[in-house]
Amino acid sequence: MKRLFTRIRNFFYPPQGSPRWRVALPYAVLGALTIGLITGSVWGWEYTNSPLFCGTTCHTMPPEYSAYLVSPHARVDCVDCHIGRDVISVKVTRKAGDVRHIVSLAFHTYHYPIFVKELRPARDSCERCHYPAKFSDDKLIEIKHYGDDADNSPTSIFLAMKTGGGTKRQGLGYGIHWHVENVVEFYATDVLEQSIPYIRVTDAEGRVTEYTDLSANFDRALLDKGKLVRMDCITCHNRITHNIPLPDRAVDSALSRGLISTEIPIIRQKAVEILQGQYPLPGDALAAIDDLDSFYARKYPDFYAANSDQVKQAIGVLNAIYTTSVFPHQKVDWNTHPNNLGHKDWPGCFRCHDGKHVTSAGQAIRLECNLCHTIPDVATTGQFLTRIEINRGPEPQSHLNTHWIARHRTFFDQSCSSCHNTANPGGTDNSSFCSNSACHGTTWKFVGFDAPGLAQIIAEQLPAPTPAPTPVPAPVAGPPTYTANIQPLFQDKCSMCHGPGSLVAGMDLTTYEGAMKGSQNGPVIKPGDSANSKLIQVQSGEHFAKLSSDELALVKQWIDGGAVEK
Repeated sequence: MKRLFTRIRNFFYPPQGSPRWRVALPYAVLGALTIGLITGSVWGWEYTNSPLFCGTTCHTMPPEYSAYLVSPHARVDCVDCHIGRDVISVKVTRKAGDVRHIVSLAFHTYHYPIFVKELRPARDSCERCHYPAKFSDDKLIEIKHYGDDADNSPTSIFLAMKTGGGTKRQGLGYGIHWHVENVVEFYATDVLEQSIPYIRVTDAEGRVTEYTDLSANFDRALLDKGKLVRMDCITCHNRITHNIPLPDRAVDSALSRGLISTEIPIIRQKAVEILQGQYPLPGDALAAIDDLDSFYARKYPDFYAANSDQVKQAIGVLNAIYTTSVFPHQKVDWNTHPNNLGHKDWPGCFRCHDGKHVTSAGQAIRLECNLCHTIPDVATTGQFLTRIEINRGPEPQSHLNTHWIARHRTFFDQSCSSCHNTANPGGTDNSSFCSNSACHGTTWKFVGFDAPGLAQIIAEQLPAPTPAPTPVPAPVAGPPTYTANIQPLFQDKCSMCHGPGSLVAGMDLTTYEGAMKGSQNGPVIKPGDSANSKLIQVQSGEHFAKLSSDELALVKQWIDGGAVEK
């Protein structure tokens, strides 16, 4: 050992008279070691920050890594979201704080399934790329479904998503992304934020509006405001990088992309049935998928003889779907982590927009089909044109009520036909606006139509029963009068909003006295002067219940003739 130390000392402190290369050699070695240490440290830092390290080194991560590889963020490093982008010193500090995960992994103090309890705020991660003040145009979405019949009949649902966003100061600040540009805070009773009994909205002027879930028995006076969470990107896009689609959606996607042939009889039904099955061992599920080969050879021998390659390809695709969706060791499958986008399979939007989060005055967070997207338009085989209805004018007063959809569930009238085809209302044959299978053909289990107390609020807001409309008489000879010509027209076309049951703007057009009195803003009829009558001006512009050109001409003639009663 003494001899070793002597050699090391002589290496770094050469005797006098040593050659120059011998004197320079220790410095060269130290320099090389320094460069190697720096290079190794940089490589180690980059490697431990790579998705490959995060996804494959830790045996708890296969579910997350598999979903990440096919996600919109497959080119984004894990650390960009989980640590955040910042200067190197801050990132080192944050990463050092995650040593607890290494300790937990080493001593097996974690439990499956694993749920994220802490994440960098979206403002430190998502918003570094996705600027919240940016306005996004509406986006057309086509959702493809396939039937469980022998032909796997395709159906498409078309929606225009009202993404929106932007800032109010630029005349924008509406649509879905309104939520992240404004101060919306909520209190959740669970770690996964699926149950939200309280929401608080602060507007640009600092006014606060509070909403409480009618069914939660929640006392806002006892709220610890330190536990409020501000809504951000992750509130809705919580599985954007690690989503595992449900079996029916995964199979529909494979069919729509041609990975599974739609020519295989009842393949959609069989595939979903097998994937949704309960299996004691993972191998049992794969065996059930492989049994499709013998199933088609037995049940559809002619088809199988000519198309066995299609069946085998479908089996391969279904095997891939199952092995990248179900992880028994980690206790993870498509039902483990809720996906907050949408409102059908998980509460999602309906955590707040369920119709039963109301203010102390009984005003609800609006639950409307066309608030964030257009009314779904369902297209089936052979239907070459679709009609997506987009509102571009004033809405009837009833639609502005915050309980509009809950009211519409139990009450509608002929005023709907002013804008919509109302044939077969409540049906599912897609023959009209009111027989939409995407709306009425689905059980919306997360809405709050049956919440205690909501029925009473709705009952108090329903309009009084409207008397049967007076039949429209045939036109009479001579100058038109209110009683003979105009009253029947107003009762037929205007009474739903401007009649005894619903005095919108305080105006009743079903009586002569009411028509001449006008609205809460003053008279709407100037006898002898139709051009300057507010009634004619409104009907000549944009109004949801429009008179026909002949009907409008008749009203003008009546006003110009002095607007006489009889």
